[in-house]
Amino acid sequence: MSNRLRFAPSPTGYLHVGGARTALFNWLYVRRYGGQFLLRIEDTDQARSTEESTRAIFEGLRWLGLTWDEEVTHQGANVERHQADARQLLALGHAYRDFTPPEQLDRLRKEAEARGEAFRFDRRLAELPPDDVKRRLERGDPYAIRFRVPDGETSWDDLVHGTITFPNRDIDDFVILRSDGSPVYNFAVVSDDVAMRITLVMRGDDHISNTPKQIMLYRALGAELPRFAHLPMIHGMDGRKLSKRHGATAVGDYQHLGILPSAMNNFLALLGWSPGGDREVMTMAEMIELFSADGLLAKASIFDPKKLEWMNGQHLSRTSAAELDPIVRPLVIQAGLAAAEELEARRDWWLHLLDLLRVRARTTHDIVRQAATYFADGAQYDADAVAKHWKDRAASADTLAAVHARLSETAWNAPVLEEALRKLSEELGVSTGKVFQPLRVALVGQLASPGIFDVLSVLGRERSLARIRAAIDFLRAD
Repeated sequence: MSNRLRFAPSPTGYLHVGGARTALFNWLYVRRYGGQFLLRIEDTDQARSTEESTRAIFEGLRWLGLTWDEEVTHQGANVERHQADARQLLALGHAYRDFTPPEQLDRLRKEAEARGEAFRFDRRLAELPPDDVKRRLERGDPYAIRFRVPDGETSWDDLVHGTITFPNRDIDDFVILRSDGSPVYNFAVVSDDVAMRITLVMRGDDHISNTPKQIMLYRALGAELPRFAHLPMIHGMDGRKLSKRHGATAVGDYQHLGILPSAMNNFLALLGWSPGGDREVMTMAEMIELFSADGLLAKASIFDPKKLEWMNGQHLSRTSAAELDPIVRPLVIQAGLAAAEELEARRDWWLHLLDLLRVRARTTHDIVRQAATYFADGAQYDADAVAKHWKDRAASADTLAAVHARLSETAWNAPVLEEALRKLSEELGVSTGKVFQPLRVALVGQLASPGIFDVLSVLGRERSLARIRAAIDFLRAD
């Protein structure tokens, strides 16, 4: 049978990074070994499910490039099948009707709590004589349908954790269909997975306790068991389960924080999977080639935002300016640095600037911040840069005056400019740093920038000389 894996989020909130990691692993598995990656929206909880959340899930998956191979399944549309499967279990004797009133169950739970005991459902409460059941049905008494947990134990060979076994005596007969006809989570999941012919269920290990119940249901329905793989939880830097207290946890947030989808996928892939060796930075194609269930890790992973930023910087440096253009250009326009028409008219210049800035950035927003000075009329001088490289204002002004004079008579291309300024530093009897660093502050106002000759090239003769002149005037002003 072809591999068929699914990602099944509930549309009750944003696409959490943990959910995105689960979707990614399912997607990588299918792309590596063949088969279909399916998307199921588990929207049976109508009170909490929203269209907005469903849209956020779609948008997050599309941003990551995790496309699905068949039409989206909506669990809420399959309630009639869920009910039919429950009736089948009733007919086979694997389930029974429970007419126990909710208030009686609540009272029994409270009594157990008062005794300091865990509440256990007693099957004898619900198993009534056939005549009594018939009479209650004719009367229209409400009832839930409970699964009859068999004796023995339930075990499976988990692709992540190895063999896991649960004694069945530790599991109460559980409700599969509520008195209003709605299915409970564990039953709806199994009914849907059977209908979708799922062959491997890969999900978070917070579902391990659900798995024995689901395996019992598969067997009672006469369905073939899928394999299971339970992925480790993702923790924050404090070792606690990742939540909003750790900062952004929605995939959509990282899109707006300047993270590339390729970097996000790369980072998420390493939260619970190892490609082997010390390899970290990978393209999607490389991750597909390397992905294997053997590399799945059982230990909880740590979500380190600084590591994500570092990873993003690596991907920025490996992504061409042409590929970054459609991502960064709207941000430059939104920041008011340039109009769309200007960027299009100066496309070659813009791509050259983008090529220079991407290697020094951690996020796309870093690129925009760096780019600001190249669109401005003049440089804004950073206080730390001034304190470090213009400490002696008079000497700095004299140096820049000599630089201005030399560059005014020099052809404007990088090799010639470099030769001219290196010769000037020899004539002045100072290191090249004593010339280049004051010049950098004059041109961009910052401690760091791309190579000084690249900066001169991007700014051009007129703007570069004007900025040097402005710096001299600034330094010589009272």
